[in-house]
Amino acid sequence: MHITRIPDWAIERGAALNSFEALSPARTALVNIDMQSVFLDEDQIYGNAHARDIIGAVNTLSAAMREAGGTVIWTRQTHTHHGPCAPPAWQYDETKPGVAAGVAALQAGAAGHGLYPAMVTAEGDIVLDKHRYGALSCPAGNLRRALDEAGVEMVVITGTLTNCCCESTAREANLAGFKVIVVSDATATLTDEEHNAALLNLRLNFADVRTTDEVLAMITAAG
Repeated sequence: MHITRIPDWAIERGAALNSFEALSPARTALVNIDMQSVFLDEDQIYGNAHARDIIGAVNTLSAAMREAGGTVIWTRQTHTHHGPCAPPAWQYDETKPGVAAGVAALQAGAAGHGLYPAMVTAEGDIVLDKHRYGALSCPAGNLRRALDEAGVEMVVITGTLTNCCCESTAREANLAGFKVIVVSDATATLTDEEHNAALLNLRLNFADVRTTDEVLAMITAAG
């Protein structure tokens, strides 16, 4: 489990822009980023123990958000070589060590592409593929459509990697006009240093950063 450290000065400065004391479940989406086997399973190329540590928190938040009438969305990082969702040709050089295996693991139908088996989904949850690190910059536009159709004004972000797809999506959501909360103990990456660097930047400029217990209390209070 990550040891999260955000300096008091960063929390205080960031509060001037992004400090959310309450949420409305009917207008909130919990967006669980890339809780896929490829990023969690110890036998997969990107499997990470820190990501496995947050399974319970992500499932608990998902259950609470569903019960309160909020929207629960799961993203899957997805690689394709074809069409408008393919990345630029220069971006992933498959002749370099590890890149081809990573690309293969993230293609639809690969063993690692699906959500990790311990993730608890339910009828009504939205599972969507994204083809960029930031879900809102994905050319398929799946996340933006889902948020707009649900009338969402606030996005609560969990998942992995904190400093890649979670941070990218949080920044994009802020710039798109959504209120954003990133859950510090329900996001994970490879090291504490990377985790805390991402949370520091997000708290300063783009998001409120709260714990699982704090978000659960907000959901309960809204009921």
